Amino acid sequence: MTELTDIAYSTDGPIAWITFNRPKYRNAQSWRLLDEFDKAMDMADADDAVQVIIVRGAGGNFSSGHDLGTPEQADDRKARGIGDAGVEFYNNFKHYNLDLLLKWRNARKPTIAMVEGYCIFAGWMMAACVDIVFAAKDALFLPALLEYFSLPYDIGTRKAKELMFESRFLTADEAMACGFVNRVYNPADLEQETTNYALRVAENSPMNVRMSKVAANKSQDLMGYTASLESGLSDYMLMMAHRGEARMKDQRRLGGVDLAVRGLKGDRAGLTPKE
Repeated sequence: MTELTDIAYSTDGPIAWITFNRPKYRNAQSWRLLDEFDKAMDMADADDAVQVIIVRGAGGNFSSGHDLGTPEQADDRKARGIGDAGVEFYNNFKHYNLDLLLKWRNARKPTIAMVEGYCIFAGWMMAACVDIVFAAKDALFLPALLEYFSLPYDIGTRKAKELMFESRFLTADEAMACGFVNRVYNPADLEQETTNYALRVAENSPMNVRMSKVAANKSQDLMGYTASLESGLSDYMLMMAHRGEARMKDQRRLGGVDLAVRGLKGDRAGLTPKE
C-alpha cells in the first residue's frame, strides 16, 4: 500500500474511509495532504470491493481550510520552488483548487463527507465536490469564495451573495436548510448513521448508482457548472492580486475568516466545535 502521512486510509467491507490526519492543525489542507488524498481516492477507485467512499477529519474537525503557513507546508513550497506569480504559480494553484476537485467530483464511486467541527473554505470546497454531506449538529460551515465556485449551484445565487458579502459561519441546520448538507445528526450518532447510509448504498446496483451519478453531474454541466468554476478561479486570482496591492499600500481589512470568527462570538459561542 502507498505510504500516507497526512491521510489515513482504511477499508471496512464495501466502505473506504479517507481521513484528513492533521488534527494538530485542524486538518488544514497542505499540498502533501491533497496529493495523498488523491492517491487514496485512486486506491478506493481501483478496489473492486469498495462501493462507497467516506471522507472525514481526525480530531473532531473536518478541515480548517487551506494550509497558509505551517512549517511542513513552508518547507514543501520551498522544495518545489513555487513562487508567488507566473505560470508555474497559476498551474499549481489551479491544480490544487480546481483540477483535483473536479476529478474527485467525477469519481466513479459515490462519495460522502462526514463533517464534524469546523468546515472552513477549502474544507467547504472538499465537501462541495463530494456527492453527499452528513454533518454533526454542532458543525460549523464557512463557505468558500471563488476558487472552486460551486456556491451558486450548491445553495442558490441569492444565498451565495448574502454569505459572500457578509462572510459568516453557517450552523449545520442552516447549511441543511440551504441544501448544502443532506442530513444532520447528534454528534454521538453521526458516524453510525453515516455508515448505515453507506451500507444501504452499497446494497444498490453499482450500475444504477454509477449512472445516477453520471446523469446528475451531466445535468449540472449542461447548466454550465464546470465552465462557471473555471471562470470563478480566474476571478479569485484577480481578487488576490488586488489584495496584494492593497497590502503594499497598507489598506488593511479583516479577512473572511476573521470576520466570521468575530460574528461567531456572543450568541453563537456555545456552538463552537471541539478544539
